[in-house]
Amino acid sequence: MLDVRRLRLLRELARRGTIAAVAEALSFSPSAVSQQLGVLEREAGLPLLERTGRRVRLTPAGQNLVRHAEAVLELLEQADADLAEARSGLAGALRIGSFPTATRAIVPAALAALARRHPGLEPMVSETDPAAVAHALRAGDLDVALIHEYDFVPAPDEPGLAAEPLCRETMYLAAPADPEAPSAPTAPAAPVAPAGPAGPGPAVGADQGATLRTHADAPWITATPGTLCHAMTVRACQAAGFTPRIRHQVDEFATVLALVAAGQGVAVVPQLGITGPADPAVALTRLLMERRTKVAFRSGAAAHPAVAAFAAALRAAVPPELATPRAGS
Repeated sequence: MLDVRRLRLLRELARRGTIAAVAEALSFSPSAVSQQLGVLEREAGLPLLERTGRRVRLTPAGQNLVRHAEAVLELLEQADADLAEARSGLAGALRIGSFPTATRAIVPAALAALARRHPGLEPMVSETDPAAVAHALRAGDLDVALIHEYDFVPAPDEPGLAAEPLCRETMYLAAPADPEAPSAPTAPAAPVAPAGPAGPGPAVGADQGATLRTHADAPWITATPGTLCHAMTVRACQAAGFTPRIRHQVDEFATVLALVAAGQGVAVVPQLGITGPADPAVALTRLLMERRTKVAFRSGAAAHPAVAAFAAALRAAVPPELATPRAGS
């Protein structure tokens, strides 16, 4: 009989490529991972792995077993959801991943509502960049998470995971205001209604390209490399015909706007990153781009009462003008 814990290790190896990476992600020693995979091969009765240098490649039998493992793990998530539904009242830890803007703008109200309806549930929030969410969910470090994608940076398909749409925001170019220019209306603090329907591809228009090219020679402020926010700014500028000259790398949008106000550069910021009253030192220009936020969880876990309750609380916390309808609703 195949052991489901070893199947999980094989699936992670298929995603990460090295035993060392699997060991680090799951808090095991590399020797323990190797040992368990060796036991799995003996259980299977044929080779599942081929070594190529420091990396390990799955044999065709190993790849086929990973596909079965995905189905098995999804069924186990559904079984766990059914058992949780049969219990009276929600209780225990719910491990939540969230990116900083959502942690500030959406999550607190959702947690307050969750506490009123399910006082026995213990939500535990950790800020997690969306790029790291898939591994954390598959490894069991998170139960549910908020992720986002931008125009120019679509979210990749992640085996073993599912997601539901939550909200979408307009993006703005933030630049130091010209003190000699006549005052003009600026973008209000979030929320405001986004323009037009959201689409899966980049929204590139002549006006947007011209707006970005106006600042082609300016220093830019982006998020740190490796984040979706960083990739979004770089790719948007490249689509407009130039590569931004990056001066500062900051992940928190309030700090980004403070640097813009200090004349340190220009940046692209999402709607929920604009808080408080308008700063007269910052000029905000609406772009055609959007950021779309989703609630992600392991495949089969959508019906888990705790996951479903948190997702419902999140939807109630999102301003109606930013909400994205769920499929079939």
